[in-house]
Amino acid sequence: MKIKSAEFVMSNSDVTKCPKSMLPEYAFIGRSNVGKSSLINMLTSRKSLAKTSGRPGKTQLINHFLINKNWHLVDLPGYGYARVSKSSKKVFQKFITQYFGLREQLVTAFVLVDIRHTPQPIDLEFMQWLGENGIPFSIIFTKADKLRPQAIDNHVEAYKNVLLETWEDMPNYFITSSSNDIGKDDVLNYIDSLNDNMNLS
Repeated sequence: MKIKSAEFVMSNSDVTKCPKSMLPEYAFIGRSNVGKSSLINMLTSRKSLAKTSGRPGKTQLINHFLINKNWHLVDLPGYGYARVSKSSKKVFQKFITQYFGLREQLVTAFVLVDIRHTPQPIDLEFMQWLGENGIPFSIIFTKADKLRPQAIDNHVEAYKNVLLETWEDMPNYFITSSSNDIGKDDVLNYIDSLNDNMNLS
């Protein structure tokens, strides 16, 4: 898939005010500082479509972007950020769960994970929650340029070992790096194939 157009549509914290169109939706979510904004900019070939920040927890709203006039990319707030109050965290968590519960347009979620780290409980718990609620998702391992190929394989294997303790199969996953476009075509072609499948049905 080639992205010809990427437009910001809206930001809000009220799921009922999200776009009313029934265009397919793909949601990107992950812990703060996982590289979500950089990944979105890389996928869309736009330098500042999603705002990047050195301060974790910058995305605190549901952000909709219209891609190629026929699907929405959704940038969701990060979870597990340190510098917001407990009450703010509760508000964010509430509208994240509402988003996943109410958006019939959602095709799949992409859970971003920093490949440099060992499996983090907060990521595993979130994936578990998605699984228990029947929400399809793929894992996107970010920042692959920071590791050697063998280390990447080892970290993915460590994730598989942990996940397969509770999952029947390893979820679909992608290896990416925003700094050198690793995984860009893989993710976009996957979205393209899902869109094509919906057109066939």
